[in-house]
This record gives sequence, structure tokens and C-alpha cells, in this order.
Amino acid sequence: MKELPPLNTDTINAILNEEIDDETVNQMVWYYLGYRYDESNKNWNNSEVEESWKEAYPQPPNFIKNRPPTVKLTRSIPKENKQLLKEKLGFKGYKIGTFEPRDTRRATMANWLLNYLVMH
Repeated sequence: MKELPPLNTDTINAILNEEIDDETVNQMVWYYLGYRYDESNKNWNNSEVEESWKEAYPQPPNFIKNRPPTVKLTRSIPKENKQLLKEKLGFKGYKIGTFEPRDTRRATMANWLLNYLVMH
């Protein structure tokens, strides 16, 4: 894995503004979920991953390409933090007809990362 950007509101805004590529956004979520890539063995270590994630996804899932892991991310955000992008960053969402599932998934990942930042 490449070096990840710092987890802060500037990075979250960069995710929303598509200034950070999909691969890096995936890697950021994987990292904060606890997935670690072992360069020497060329495989993923999930020993730090929460049990329900480890069971469902022994290897880190691609949140951009697959809806089910993104739904699991959404459900893992406490109710009081579901609107963090709006409350903390003023994110107004997307206009109907101007976004794709990929955009929604990136916003979900950004909100999950912001939730992680607030909680830790």
C-alpha cells in the first residue's frame, strides 16, 4: 500500500471533491477498519479487524465497486453521526441526475472516515 493522506477534514473534503483517487479512498477505509497489508508475505492481515467485518470480508472489500460492503459501512455509523458531512463540513449532497452510485459510495466512505475521526 502507498502512503495514505492524513485523516483530517481537508482529506475528507478532498475525497468529496474527487481530489483523491478511488484506490486511495478504499485503502484509507481498509486501514481504519484494521486491515494491514503484509509486504513480506504479499497478503492481507486482518487480525486488527472487528469480528463482524472479518467474518463478512476476510480480505478488504472494494467499497467503490460493491454495494454490500458500503451498506455495512453505513450501518456501522452511529445514528447521531450519520449527518456529519452536512453538520461538520457543510456538504449539501448531490443534485438528482448529477451523480452515480460511485459518488454516493465515496460520500459514504467520507462520512465513515469523518465518523472515525470524531470518535477517535
